[in-house]
Amino acid sequence: MSRVESVKREMIGSEGMVLLDMIRRLNRRSASGHLLKLINKTHPADMAWVFRHLNEEERSKIFNIIAQTKVVGEFLSELDDALLIELVQELTPQYLATIIGAIPSDDAVDILEIIPEELADEIRKHMEQKDREEVEGLLQYHPETAGGLMSPDFMCLEEDLTVGEAISIIQQKSEEMEMVFYLYIKYGDGKLAGVISLRELLMNTPNRKLKDIMNSNVISVNTDTTQGEVAHVVSQYNILAVPVVDHSFNLVGIVTVDDIIDVIREEATEEFLQMAGAGKDREILLKSTLDNAMLRAPWLFASWVGGIMAMIIIGSFEDELAKVLALASFIPIVIGMGGNIATQSSTIIVRGMATGRVNMNELLKVVLKELRVGLLLGFVYGIFLGVLSFFLYRDPVLLGVVVGLSIFFIMAMSATLGTIIPLVLKRFDFDAAIATGPFVTTAIDILGVMMYFYMAKFILGL
Repeated sequence: MSRVESVKREMIGSEGMVLLDMIRRLNRRSASGHLLKLINKTHPADMAWVFRHLNEEERSKIFNIIAQTKVVGEFLSELDDALLIELVQELTPQYLATIIGAIPSDDAVDILEIIPEELADEIRKHMEQKDREEVEGLLQYHPETAGGLMSPDFMCLEEDLTVGEAISIIQQKSEEMEMVFYLYIKYGDGKLAGVISLRELLMNTPNRKLKDIMNSNVISVNTDTTQGEVAHVVSQYNILAVPVVDHSFNLVGIVTVDDIIDVIREEATEEFLQMAGAGKDREILLKSTLDNAMLRAPWLFASWVGGIMAMIIIGSFEDELAKVLALASFIPIVIGMGGNIATQSSTIIVRGMATGRVNMNELLKVVLKELRVGLLLGFVYGIFLGVLSFFLYRDPVLLGVVVGLSIFFIMAMSATLGTIIPLVLKRFDFDAAIATGPFVTTAIDILGVMMYFYMAKFILGL
């Protein structure tokens, strides 16, 4: 977690654009002194936001000023990955080692995992031994697990200490620690025994022992717990930090709520990008035109294939279309309604699985519910479209029946498939988010067109 002086205030609303304009004007006037004062008063996260909107020349000049401040390390930890990589290429490993050594070790590890491996190795060689050992201890864990997210700087006390002794220790060490709202109690060689809040500690008499007032029912996670599960634990129990233990139940770190917020935001962004068929790179807006196109091309290929197959299917019913030309008028709405309800169902299920609201042990119940929704909506829109087609096209008379029944069955089928596909992918440990967007809608386009024309062929006797 970044520590920033209280005078630095986060931007709200349009203040960001005002700050961006002010920095640009000062930069054009080469007012380095005023720029330095302004940067010193600005939150590092806000400076990172401003930095994202500058051009390459402006970034180079303004970073030279940021490098003169004490918050340069916090600024780097707030930057987008692409901008961070671009910046560190121009800096020496010695200078970067000094910067990274001054920030919390969990933030330092995040930076080292983003930048090129060769540069990261050089930086670690120039770090002080204590900082290097702390960082290398965290680097052994996968970055998307509790071990990769945790901070080793936390307040841990022996269970035999008294309240008075604990308060004395906190007064001496609290500035070096993260999230001192929670005090973790250990026994033996460092095994987690319990937890007590700072408020509870202060409400007890100085001579009481911690083991007598602590809560021994501690919610904790393992170093191998995935970041998604850690986020679920924090949100489920409304806690500001969760302790991390190793396989021997030794307390090795804590994951704080600020890191969890980042995890939730990043995973949600990746899921929405995948559901829209735009890959999963969260920084796609910072990519070049060519890279952006290359990321999106494979996903669009699925839609292209679906469109070609739908075209072939429609072409195979050329004779039927020639007899009843009005059939062609309803193809877009038949395909569109099916694709829309399938995407709705897939999105609801994917988010439900991500938030733990979908019970994977009751899949049939989930599928049947979406099927009933599809039947209900299909019935309503089938009636509407059937009546509309009857008044628009009196010949053939049964065209309204064809269109109405097609919408009914296609929407029911689409809602069911949109539910089943992500559930099946999840069951086989595939990323369920890829089921939405191009893949589901492409499948519905093909099946919907086939169902529509076979329905017309059967009812109209074509």
